[in-house]
Amino acid sequence: MYDRGFVLVRLHDIAYETTLDDGSVGFREGDIMLPPGKQPFVMSQDDVCYYEYMDGDGFAKRVIVGEDGRPTCEMKMDDGSISVGSYDLIPLLDDFIDEHPDFSYKGARAVIAFTGYNGILGYRTAPSYSSKELYDEAHANTNKKYEDFLAERPDFNYEQERQDAARVAECLKASGYELASHSWGHRNMGNIDMEDFIADTDKWEDQVETLTGPCDIILFPFGSDIGDWHPYDTSSERFQYLHSKGFRYFCNVDSNKYYVQIGADHMRQGRRNLDGYRMYYDLPESGTGNEHLKDLFDVNEVFDRDRPTPVPKMSE
Repeated sequence: MYDRGFVLVRLHDIAYETTLDDGSVGFREGDIMLPPGKQPFVMSQDDVCYYEYMDGDGFAKRVIVGEDGRPTCEMKMDDGSISVGSYDLIPLLDDFIDEHPDFSYKGARAVIAFTGYNGILGYRTAPSYSSKELYDEAHANTNKKYEDFLAERPDFNYEQERQDAARVAECLKASGYELASHSWGHRNMGNIDMEDFIADTDKWEDQVETLTGPCDIILFPFGSDIGDWHPYDTSSERFQYLHSKGFRYFCNVDSNKYYVQIGADHMRQGRRNLDGYRMYYDLPESGTGNEHLKDLFDVNEVFDRDRPTPVPKMSE
């Protein structure tokens, strides 16, 4: 993408909330000034939580603040040792921008989105980790017990987890990353009933924003949305509730190249999921004839054919 002239920008660069000429507060399209041949894009990553179920599956353990004051990752190796390095988008993106500073517009980084039910950034910050009673209640449908959790983490300190997560969140913001909600419980926010919608949004505010600071971006799980492709009905109960909680940027998942709507008091953007499924369906051997990612990169050069063939999960 760098070779093709793409330049990373912040979601807030595209449009921003400001005082308008008539004195009201509203959204105005940003002025992104790039040389000819350059094209701005926004990058985002969901679920940067390193859930319990991911242990042992080759993912990083958590994001930390490195000795140089920059965000980096801890990885638990096969022998049980902990290695510090570039084991996820954070800090691989920083490494690339170090080599190619012109890939980042005014220091832009990615949007990083969290749920809250397991904690954020690899830290077990959800209240369910604060006591045996709450943990066992939250895991009532599994065989997990708080004693087993503590046995694997003899030095676990709930308050320290929250402090460390908040410190990393501040480091990310200082490094240019934008932080976002992915809902608290990874819920389909367009389909759940309103009572659950409110409860989930309140949990995000109470349990995650107390660590990250205010967030005005929501990346909807499952690519869902609170409206169809038409401009939002801003009088709808769901929009009004999210807006009342400070959300101004609303992002779904959309296969089209460009999907941006700038409203009077908000912005919407579609995202393209660059996962194994999406890339596989762009390969010649998939037989779909898709070229959804052709403008971004050559999937043949990126896709690792050692991946298992994906089980179809969508109709094309």
